[in-house]
Amino acid sequence: MPNIRTYPDDHRLARAAAEHFVAVAASSIEARGRFSVALSGGSTPRPAYEQLATSQFASRVDWPCVHVFWGDERCIPPDHSDSNYHMAHEALIGHVPIPPANVHRIHCEIEPSRAVAQYERTLRKFFADASHQSATTFDLLLLGMGTDGHTASLFPGSELLQEQSRWVGPHYVDSASGWRVTLTPPVINAARQVTFLVSGSAKAETLRRVLAGYHQPHLLPAQIVKPSSGSLLWMLDSDAASRL
Repeated sequence: MPNIRTYPDDHRLARAAAEHFVAVAASSIEARGRFSVALSGGSTPRPAYEQLATSQFASRVDWPCVHVFWGDERCIPPDHSDSNYHMAHEALIGHVPIPPANVHRIHCEIEPSRAVAQYERTLRKFFADASHQSATTFDLLLLGMGTDGHTASLFPGSELLQEQSRWVGPHYVDSASGWRVTLTPPVINAARQVTFLVSGSAKAETLRRVLAGYHQPHLLPAQIVKPSSGSLLWMLDSDAASRL
C-alpha cells in the first residue's frame, strides 16, 4: 500500500499539509540551498496555502530560497478568478516575502502551444541537471485528484498519459471548452516528493479505485504517478478516505 495519512477533517488536513511544506522546504534548502515546489490548483489546497501565509508557518520558511511553479493552468488571464496562479497568489504568494523572480507561473494568456513551449524552456533551464533519466526535478510537487481520477490536467484518455519525453503539454477540456497546460508524467515522476491532497466524500470511491483497484491509468490518470526515485504521499481527510 502507498504511504497514506488521514486527518479528521479538511482543516486538520490543511494544517498538516502546511507543516509538510515547511518541513520539505527546510530540508531542501539545507541540502541544496533552494526549494522548488509545484503548486496544485483546486479547492482542496487553498486552505493549506492560507495556513502557510499565517505567521505561524510563514516565519519558518526561508522564502528568498523558495521557487514556485505550477502543475497545470487554465488558458485564461492570470487575474481571472479560475486561474490557479491567481488562487495561489491570493491565498499565499501575495502575503509572503518571496522574490517575484522566484515565481514561475505558466503564461497561459498567450496561445497554448507557445505557453507550453515557454514553460518547458523555463523548467529545463531551472532543472539543468535533470537532462538524464535518473535526475530529479521538484523538491515537492503537490497534486489534487478529480472525481474522474484526473490529476494536474491529465484527464482520462488523454494522449499526454503516454508522453515519454516532453515535460509540458496542452490539453483541451471539452466540458469547459478551453485549453489547459499541464506537466506530463516524465517530469512529475522525476520529483523528489509527490504529495496528493484529497478531501471530500465525493472523491471517496474514485480514490478507492485509484489506490486499491486495477491499474488502469488511461481511465484513472492519478495511477500514473509513481516517482522513479522519489517518494509518494497521500494526505486525505476522513471523508475522502472513507472507502479505503
